[in-house]
Amino acid sequence: MFSLDEKIAARTALTADDRARILELLAEWQLLSDLSFADLILWIPKRRDYKSWPDGHIAMAHIRPTTAATVFAYDVIGDEINWGTNPRIDSSLSTGEIDRDSDAELVGEILIKEETIPVFFGGRVIAVISRHRNADLMRSPSRLELNYREIAHKIYQMVAEGTFPIQNSFYRSESAPRVGDGLIRLDSNGEITYASPNGRSALNRAGWSGELEGHILGDVVESIKPEQSIPTDESWRRIMSGKHLRREEFENESGIFDFLVMPLVAGGDQIGAIVLLHNVTELRRRDRALLTKDVTIREIHHRVKNNLQTVSALLRLQSRRVEDATAKAALEEAVRRVASIAIVHETLSNSSTESVAFDEVYDRIVHNAIELSTHKISIHKVGKFGTFDSAIATPLSLVITELIHNALEHGLANSGENLRVEIVRSQKNCEVRIIDDGIGLPDNFNWDQASNLGLQIVKTLTENELRGSIELIRVGSETQAVLKF
Repeated sequence: MFSLDEKIAARTALTADDRARILELLAEWQLLSDLSFADLILWIPKRRDYKSWPDGHIAMAHIRPTTAATVFAYDVIGDEINWGTNPRIDSSLSTGEIDRDSDAELVGEILIKEETIPVFFGGRVIAVISRHRNADLMRSPSRLELNYREIAHKIYQMVAEGTFPIQNSFYRSESAPRVGDGLIRLDSNGEITYASPNGRSALNRAGWSGELEGHILGDVVESIKPEQSIPTDESWRRIMSGKHLRREEFENESGIFDFLVMPLVAGGDQIGAIVLLHNVTELRRRDRALLTKDVTIREIHHRVKNNLQTVSALLRLQSRRVEDATAKAALEEAVRRVASIAIVHETLSNSSTESVAFDEVYDRIVHNAIELSTHKISIHKVGKFGTFDSAIATPLSLVITELIHNALEHGLANSGENLRVEIVRSQKNCEVRIIDDGIGLPDNFNWDQASNLGLQIVKTLTENELRGSIELIRVGSETQAVLKF
């Protein structure tokens, strides 16, 4: 699937810098759509290069407002229009001026008013935004709607002047407060001239009890900050002045509030600012709860690992006191199996997720196997395991451990010296082959009748936990254990 940048590059003559500017604009234009209660369509001219005159326009992006109903029930992305079909789009591209003087037109059952805004960048117009509003909803606007539209007009003028979005100002726009969360309008001195109902509610929740309009926003925030607040390089009055694009979180005993301060500029002069704010108390509480949960889970894995290592030590101590060779071997096998599970929990204790980087586990398993081997064995791996959920990693570690040790203890005990592990991993399936050049399988080998406890563990875990299959086969001079899940 192609990205938007790749689609624009394939169908237009925009440069890499132009496309980067378009993507910056699209990251911000939900704000424009919400403030103007309108659908926005981004039109990019069709031409071979900047020396040739465009023969039309392509709709490369479309956004619907969250503050009003859409006027387009259908998708317009990819639509093309010829030059002359829409004189307003042509005019904005040619002149670099906003065209607001259009009459409302009936589209289906809706009377739509269209306006066009040039996107200025690098000394030229690189695209045009068409704004589409329901004309019937514009006849008796509320004070909120009037303020939103006035702000929208000022930001559209910034787009036409090339000053919006503010370049090189990254503030995680995808998670920033939205218009509907709360909006405050400031004049050039940082004084509040309008606050939306949600904006007033957020500051009331933060501890401000009086009217907002006529007050300096920085003074309002300073008055409700905690008495024992951590000193900062800047005062809240300066941060909330509206002079610079800022994103800050404010926290007091009442909650946590996310502020996005965005200056409004005209002709190079700052004429005011808007502040979007959102009460994120519950969101941050959940974030902190998840972080606490993650830390707790990692600590549990760490303790389980320590307990398993203690069990291994006790079993190893017991094996040294046992004289019976069969019992000693059984205890050593138990130590090996417990150690395999401990490796998984150790990996999980160092991870921030419940996914296990299984190649690390495999390396540990092989290291332990080589240490226990009575003669020199060469082990090679082809392919990678990748990551698995812990529910898969634990039984898989036991299966791999048993298969490797079975190859070392039986297949390579008296002949051969090469062990190869081949992994083929797809999106849904995984196949593991453990191959040795040892003595091979007995002629009468039957998996179901095998008395080897390790093989029975492998079969049980593969079928019940991994939901897969396992088979032992002879291929030429090699014995292969084929695990599929």
